[in-house]
Amino acid sequence: MAMKKFWMILLAAVAMAAPAVAQSKGCSLEAALGLLDRTSVGFKSVQTDFEWDQFQKVVEEHDLQRGVMYFRRAGTSVDVSADIRTPAPGKKLLLKDGALQVFARKTQQVTNYDARKNQQNFESFLALGFGGPGKDLPKNFTVRCSGTETAMGVATYKLELVPKSNEARRMFPLITLWINQQTGMSVQQKLDQGEGDYRLAKYTHIEINQALPADAFVLKK
Repeated sequence: MAMKKFWMILLAAVAMAAPAVAQSKGCSLEAALGLLDRTSVGFKSVQTDFEWDQFQKVVEEHDLQRGVMYFRRAGTSVDVSADIRTPAPGKKLLLKDGALQVFARKTQQVTNYDARKNQQNFESFLALGFGGPGKDLPKNFTVRCSGTETAMGVATYKLELVPKSNEARRMFPLITLWINQQTGMSVQQKLDQGEGDYRLAKYTHIEINQALPADAFVLKK
C-alpha cells in the first residue's frame, strides 16, 4: 500500500507531454503550451515545499505527506528529489535516469525501481509542470485547457491530461495541472485514480533557478 502511494507521486512529476486540441473558452491551449516552452528554455532548477494528499473515497481518508522537492535540468530530462519530512522519520525519493530510489529513514534501507517499467506509478509523473517543454506533452497525453483558475493564490492555466498509455490511463484516467501564468511552473497537480480516489499535490515557496543545497540529490540523509 505504501509503495503504491509512492509510485503515485513520481508519475506526477517527470513526463512532460503536449496537447490534443480541445480547449475551453477563456483558456488558450496554444498560450499555455507556449508558456511551458519558453519556461523550459531557461530552466535550470526548482526548489519547492510540497504537500501530498492521498484521498481514499471508500473510507473518506486523507493521508498527508509534507516536505521539500528539488528539480534540476539533466540534459533533455529533469531529475527529481523529494524529501518527505512529515510524518517523521520520513523518506527520500530520487528519480534520475529512469531509475527510482526510495530511502526509508526508519529502516535505513534503499529500495530500487525501474520507473520506465512502472509508469502506472505516481512518482513517474512528478516532473509534470517543472521545466519540461509544452510541445512534448501530446507525445504522451491528450491535452486540453479547461479554463483559467486561481490556485494557490495565483492565476493559472488549468490543463487536463489523459494518458495515451493504456497502463498509465488505467491507474490515472485524468491528470490535472494548474500552471502559474507568470512563471510557467506547476503550483498544483491532481491525479485521479477512479472511484473517487485521487492524489493531490500542492507546491509553495517555489524558487526558480536558485542554487540548490549540496545534499539535495544525496539519497541517504
